[in-house]
Amino acid sequence: MAKRNFGLPGRRGKAWSFFVLVSLLALQASAEVTRIDVTSRGALPGNKSYGLAGAYEKLAGRIHFELDPLNPANQIIVDIDRAPLNASGKVEFSADFFLLKPRDVTRGNGTLLFGASNRGSKRLLTFFNHAQAEGRKWDEPDPAIEAHLGDGFLMQNGFTLLWVGWQFDPPMNGENLRAYLPAIEDRDRPIEGLARSDFVVTEKVFDFTLGDRNHIPYLVSDPQAPENILTVRDSVEAERQLIPRERWRFARLEGEVPVPDAGRVYLDSGFEPHKIYEVVYKTSNPTLIGLGPAGIRDIVSLLKYESAAALSIEPDTIRRAIGFGLSQPGRLLRTFLYQGFNVDEHERKVFDGVMAHIAGAGRGSFNLRFGQASRDAHAFLNFFYPTDIFPFTDVAQTDPVTGEKGGLLSHLAPEYLPRFFQTNSSYEYWGRAASLLHTTVDGAKDAPMMDNARIYHFAGGQHLPEKYPPPRKNGRQLNNPNDYSWTMRALLLAMNQWITDGSLPPPSRYPRIDDGTLVAPTDVSFPKLPGIDFPTKPHKAYRVDYGPDFASRGVIGKQPPDVGPAFPILVPQVDADGNETGGLRTPDIAVPLATYTGWNLYSSEYGPEDEIAHMSGSYIPFAATRELRESGSDPRPSIAERYTSREHYLGLVAKAALELADEGFLLDADLPEILLRALQHWDYLMSLAPGELDAPADEDVCTISRMGKDCGF
Repeated sequence: MAKRNFGLPGRRGKAWSFFVLVSLLALQASAEVTRIDVTSRGALPGNKSYGLAGAYEKLAGRIHFELDPLNPANQIIVDIDRAPLNASGKVEFSADFFLLKPRDVTRGNGTLLFGASNRGSKRLLTFFNHAQAEGRKWDEPDPAIEAHLGDGFLMQNGFTLLWVGWQFDPPMNGENLRAYLPAIEDRDRPIEGLARSDFVVTEKVFDFTLGDRNHIPYLVSDPQAPENILTVRDSVEAERQLIPRERWRFARLEGEVPVPDAGRVYLDSGFEPHKIYEVVYKTSNPTLIGLGPAGIRDIVSLLKYESAAALSIEPDTIRRAIGFGLSQPGRLLRTFLYQGFNVDEHERKVFDGVMAHIAGAGRGSFNLRFGQASRDAHAFLNFFYPTDIFPFTDVAQTDPVTGEKGGLLSHLAPEYLPRFFQTNSSYEYWGRAASLLHTTVDGAKDAPMMDNARIYHFAGGQHLPEKYPPPRKNGRQLNNPNDYSWTMRALLLAMNQWITDGSLPPPSRYPRIDDGTLVAPTDVSFPKLPGIDFPTKPHKAYRVDYGPDFASRGVIGKQPPDVGPAFPILVPQVDADGNETGGLRTPDIAVPLATYTGWNLYSSEYGPEDEIAHMSGSYIPFAATRELRESGSDPRPSIAERYTSREHYLGLVAKAALELADEGFLLDADLPEILLRALQHWDYLMSLAPGELDAPADEDVCTISRMGKDCGF
């Protein structure tokens, strides 16, 4: 990758001219955004007025971009020198967008909240507004009814909300936002390489997609190439067993006959449940996926520094920008900052604030040749992709094993650094190597932090809070309903104040080595509960060698990669109930009716029973009375032994909530709803008959082998 530049002092820019192009409406734009096609526009359902911001409107369409491959800001895009060029010598691409804004933007709060889409979905309203969504819980549709808008929190606070597609390969479900990106090309011959696809099925199947969780895969370019191999193994660290070439092919099953298919793999004997299959295959002409982050950069800069007449956004109405990413998009934003995308073509800072939520310590394949942006890393899903890779901390460190040096933010010029929140649940410590965010590489000490950054840990949370009452999904226990989204609302407003007037947000709150709240998994003092097995294998982050051109050119030369020793992984310590002692303790944890964990072991239907279920935590309620507790041999005091009455319990919840509000972790306006939900929780548990909590598995759970669903977060 030529002239790799991460916004260091002394960068030399170029003068750029501005010009006017016509779309459906006139657009004043720089050379980065050439046209905005607005294909739909209308009022929000209910046509309400939201506080000082007034009425909102929704717009959708497509943004068209042009990039100069010679501009230093674009030199960080992998293979930009091989991109197809138009007659002006520019690289063209486009992306879907969706916008919610005050009808009169001057009435808004001046902040653009950019919601990085998760595999094409939109998740600001369901998360912050507690809105209802159609179909999958966290994917929000084009708001058609008032329930899709939730309680209006984001609108009441005057934010302008923007989503833009940045992935070219999300599932083709008709709703996903996507980017339309060119493939790189060589004038003389195809650009070839190796792609890798691994998968685990939950029921026997004979063919499987080469894409991750129903994404569009890179296609096989030469089905007979000797580099094409299929292996199987029983566990992550087990030795791969080569499956003879005559037993498998690139095909799909139609009826009882395999038909050639360059995007699927077929095995004569069928793929068996709970085994790890891995295909390495020859492919060609990769998509220029680094244009996706560049598109985010350029549309945010346009709205912040210039204007967009097509969107009725005038100059100086958007003065600040916050990037929010949940899970995969959180890793995208960590990568966005690390690689230098927070500096635009005119050497201006893009995001003033970034909130990387439930991203763990990971980054991802967002700017690589043949990169698969959907691939992540879990204990038993997606193995050895460039996700949990050094460096992890914001400050610079040296890996004592490899000698590699670096930090996520330490190499960036101060004028381009955003205010930075990293928020994680307990699941990210067990399933996403989150301890590496704030420990030394050897796991021996707490690492220092930069002044522009905060880390917050939601004790006893799972990847995304489950609805209540919770179902049982891919694990043995009920899923975890500890709802920390109320705190995320307070933190969003704290971030906006920090970037607006410099008001400091609450100090970081996370488990630490020096106070004993962060320990080795073997040192966790989890109580012995009947029917509950404590996990013995948290997700590991390994030192992985992807070849000599990975760091310098973004090219993976080893498929599969060479795997070295794992980094030390630490997890939160717990109290006698099994609830975590460090981090932010929501009222559910501070005044508990249950044990909440960030882990849940697979049920036999979904995976090996000694492996952590991906993205799931556990909810293990206390017995209602002493008699029920003793009959079940539960060592934890019952609800009746802890609290003298319903009113006593509610008073303690109110006290815990008020303390969090005083510290800046809850909003006063949200306290009544938090207390109401606490009462509903109490009434539900105290009304249950013995054994009634043994609920059946949720029928809507995503499984790896039911490829009609996108199970990724």
